[in-house]
Amino acid sequence: MALTIDSTNFDSLVSGEQLVVIDFWAPWCGPCRALAPVIEELAKEYEGKAIIGKCDTDENNEIAVKFGVRNIPMLVFLKGGEVKDTLVGAVPKAKIAELINKHL
Repeated sequence: MALTIDSTNFDSLVSGEQLVVIDFWAPWCGPCRALAPVIEELAKEYEGKAIIGKCDTDENNEIAVKFGVRNIPMLVFLKGGEVKDTLVGAVPKAKIAELINKHL
């Protein structure tokens, strides 16, 4: 299951060396809801290899602002506290997996 990322766990998650993929989303966003099952599948497939989580932009606006999130869904790939890649929109699972594998 994808981890819920919010202000209580954000700093500790992104400061490590493990790859962190954050799905910035909102409950009212249709493309976000369409991408949700893909994010859940990837979270299961990469368990123990990468942290894959979801950050509700309505509830965690300060985190979204930090990454310049203007459109959702937006995926941010972080490693060692640095942004390695981003994807915007409801992209195919294969494209997300490709970037995960690139940064593992």
